[in-house]
Amino acid sequence: MSVILHILSRSAWQAAQAAGEYRPASLAEEGFIHTSEIDQVLGVANRFYAGQSDLVLLVINPDQLTSDLRYEKPSGGAPAPGLFPHIYGPLNLEAVCGVFDFPMREDGRFSLPAGIGG
Repeated sequence: MSVILHILSRSAWQAAQAAGEYRPASLAEEGFIHTSEIDQVLGVANRFYAGQSDLVLLVINPDQLTSDLRYEKPSGGAPAPGLFPHIYGPLNLEAVCGVFDFPMREDGRFSLPAGIGG
């Protein structure tokens, strides 16, 4: 099974669980939820989340999404070439097949949590 990943704060994940779906600000502002493939997520984390703590990493099964998934050029100065997965609509929680703590290292950068290949 191929998966996509999404970085968010622990409090945003808790709010999504209470609401029954996840609707980040990017969905209203840009029309989609930013996600990454395994080989893209550390570049995104180290560029856009450096210095942030209390993050979690969602592992999402694209086959379980109820919203459209499109692979598109990166927006917002993404750190790597290639196409990034974007979810066009709310994230249904049934598509989330794993949630991992995503702490930064002492140097302020990120590593993939144990249990996520890549």
